[in-house]
Amino acid sequence: MEAPAAAHDPAEPAVSANRVEIVVDSPEQMGELGRRLAELVRAGDLVMLSGELGAGKTTLTRGLGAGLGVRGAVTSPTFVIARVHPSLGEGPPLVHVDAYRLGGGLDEMEDLDLDVSLPASVVVVEWGEGKVEELTDERLQVLIHRAVGDTTDEVRHVTVTGLGERWASADLGVLSA
Repeated sequence: MEAPAAAHDPAEPAVSANRVEIVVDSPEQMGELGRRLAELVRAGDLVMLSGELGAGKTTLTRGLGAGLGVRGAVTSPTFVIARVHPSLGEGPPLVHVDAYRLGGGLDEMEDLDLDVSLPASVVVVEWGEGKVEELTDERLQVLIHRAVGDTTDEVRHVTVTGLGERWASADLGVLSA
């Protein structure tokens, strides 16, 4: 008879070969998570962000931009669809896309030339599910879950999953530091 599995403490990150779960308690911690993510990504990486409105997708991207050392304030590109933030140093530029208002798949995204931008940039797509997966099989999927409804709860549960060979051996555990 097998011993029962130990209960998982939600305050402790759960790490596997290509997935990490992190509890974030504040917008500042979400930004810090983005800065740690900047240490892992490189030109050619696609990061897809999912989560409810107000979950912290743009806050995470703002931290990523700070960590990459890019020019310009990283703000939600909802009304312009995409913003390019050139690097202030030798790192890759950040392409920040908000696909919320786009209804179709990759065909509707073609005007953004993400397939051209991807090899030279870190591309972050908010609300990209069902729209940009065809760009590459190797991507990071970041799911941010927050309590919904009438709440002031700042706690977010973030699951980062690395897909494809690029992320198979990546140490995603550094994100929970």
